Amino acid sequence: MHMTSAPHLLTEDRPDFEHVLDEALHIALGGTGDGAAGSPLNAEQLRTMALAAAESIGARAAEEYEVYRRVRADSREAVRESARVRDSRAFSYAAMGVADRAGSGPGLLAVMAVLTPLLAGAAALIFLLIGYALEAVSPEPGIASPLRTAGWFFAAVTAAAIVLGGIGLLLTALRDGSSAIRDTPDALPSEVAQAREAWRRALLDRGLLPFLDDALAGRAGVPPPAAPASVPRMPRLGYTRPDFSSPQDPHHGTVNRRPYQ
Repeated sequence: MHMTSAPHLLTEDRPDFEHVLDEALHIALGGTGDGAAGSPLNAEQLRTMALAAAESIGARAAEEYEVYRRVRADSREAVRESARVRDSRAFSYAAMGVADRAGSGPGLLAVMAVLTPLLAGAAALIFLLIGYALEAVSPEPGIASPLRTAGWFFAAVTAAAIVLGGIGLLLTALRDGSSAIRDTPDALPSEVAQAREAWRRALLDRGLLPFLDDALAGRAGVPPPAAPASVPRMPRLGYTRPDFSSPQDPHHGTVNRRPYQ
């Protein structure tokens, strides 16, 4: 497969490039930070040159990099789709109480888990309102106390149903989360890890090592970094000091007088 243009190196892949660069420097310099014999370049200068030429070096492993990016994008899309399905399933559990994962539909217990707190809460509110309203009547009707007792009973049932429902949702979320596929650098899917390793190997063998060999042999086409020019301690002020020597002095120009202040 011939690639007419190399894919641009993504920011997230720069650490991989720099890691392979460190490995290539270790190989090219024999494990030392000094340049090879006869070369004025040291490890830091070679690293700077390679980072500046990252795009041209990466082009030598363009095919493997394109495969790696495509496989990684497909894997991430699959993970996102799986997360959407999980979120939709969790919402269905919360709203409809669907407990049967085999697809048999909501059962009696699931329906009760959803309806119990609603009905018990409504009954508690009605009984308590009526019971305490009758308490203000004098004399108090005999039904007022039983209504208040029933109201508090249904309030307790409502609270218990809410707690049990929350525990059920938490267990469901933990069960689904334990089977989720996580796309992290420490646990990449096997096909992504293989494509990544193939790109890094091609980058090392066909890109970085030849570039460093050429740089050490003076064939890289990039001049070594020049030493910074020395800067005068006192800056020039934009004019020259006039010569106040006497014209009768045989050593004209060598004896100066202090100008008038």
